[in-house]
Amino acid sequence: MATPDGPDSNPGFDTSQPTIARVYDALLGGKDNFAADREGAALYLKYVPDAGRCAIENREALVKGVHYLVREAGIDQFLDIGSGLPTQKNTHEAAQEINPNARVAYVDNDPIVLAHGRALLATNNSTIVVTADLRDPQSILSNEEVRTHLDFSRPMALMIVGIHMHFHDDEKPDEWVRTIMDTLAPGSYLFITDFVDTGEPLQKGMERAGLESLGNGWIRTPERIEQHFLGMPLVPPGLDFLARWFPEDPDADVPAAEDLEPYQRILMAGLAKKA
Repeated sequence: MATPDGPDSNPGFDTSQPTIARVYDALLGGKDNFAADREGAALYLKYVPDAGRCAIENREALVKGVHYLVREAGIDQFLDIGSGLPTQKNTHEAAQEINPNARVAYVDNDPIVLAHGRALLATNNSTIVVTADLRDPQSILSNEEVRTHLDFSRPMALMIVGIHMHFHDDEKPDEWVRTIMDTLAPGSYLFITDFVDTGEPLQKGMERAGLESLGNGWIRTPERIEQHFLGMPLVPPGLDFLARWFPEDPDADVPAAEDLEPYQRILMAGLAKKA
């Protein structure tokens, strides 16, 4: 979609409301977004001037996590929910550069992700894109394309990376995750990045930007984020800020948390393994 706001644009869906995928795309410097999404991105930049750098660090964390899963854990199947638009290196690229046979199913509730993703992946038989929503986990688990593409009798990685777990606790997002993890084979992994609340003003700014632009984006304490992993043991180094999180080298010499830039203390990542 080269000219999303051009006179010939007729995407067939509502572009007057921003979506997570397209706001994230705008923050990453992508072109697959509309005026409402750019306004949403501007709100993030208003409250968190380094929001674009946060988005880049989050994408780098995705690559670190996928590399660990393929190289160290031997995972060759990925269910990536809330995958967003392919602006930077994606799960299938990170996985398939190590194991060309790795299979990826992308799931997003934004129809533009389906259209754009299928066009890009037309020649990649190991990767599919479907439209479904984490808030309705059965719509994912019962999707014929997903069930055919991935082997649910074997371990896989469930990925919820970015700004996709920031719903209000009243919506019980952990139960959505539990429904999916309960269907996955032993030896499967859960990979999450999430906005954190350790009491810093910039973290609150990120929450305010999300609530004003998208209607969600609540931040949570590290203890609350850890509960997303449903009691499963975390892979070293556990839950940590993205700049300190290196699952392939958990003993890496990393800066102290207090020495990170404020924007680097907004997101945390973690990986957990199902027994």
